[in-house]
Amino acid sequence: MQYVKPLNLFQNLLKPNALERGRLLGLDVGDKYVGLAVSDIDNKIASPLSVLIRKKTNIDLMASDFQSLISELSLVGFIVGYPYDRQRLARDATQVKLFIDDLSKTGKLDGVKYTFWDECFTSKNVELLLKPLSLNPVLAKTIVDKFAAVQILQVSFLLLILCKFDKFLEYYVF
Repeated sequence: MQYVKPLNLFQNLLKPNALERGRLLGLDVGDKYVGLAVSDIDNKIASPLSVLIRKKTNIDLMASDFQSLISELSLVGFIVGYPYDRQRLARDATQVKLFIDDLSKTGKLDGVKYTFWDECFTSKNVELLLKPLSLNPVLAKTIVDKFAAVQILQVSFLLLILCKFDKFLEYYVF
């Protein structure tokens, strides 16, 4: 897997002769689950996709699932939710990096571009929306994970839109 800055990932998508046109996959990485969302072909709308069970013992299987999704959905990159905390390195942030490292070590996703995107309050926002529905806790958790991934991906599209219209972003540091 290859880390790229968000701006570089989006600028590559916008190049007129870009060979790598395709969709993006949003990931909300948690302790037990990874919520997935996929963009439309124009990278304007994010939709919930699924939830993968996350265990250290099934990382190879998850990498194979990602390979299949890349092929089936014409994915060109991953937007990985990352809990930025300016004060300290959060435990959740370490978990996200370890997950990406473990996926990379499988060797199944070589060349796949990914970037991190601030996931502040994504899960909490979805939880607040679901609270009045009084759903089964397991069902609610899977919905939260999928829609947190949607929010991560959808908010990242704001940068993509800005890249189209504002040249000053070339100087913006991510």
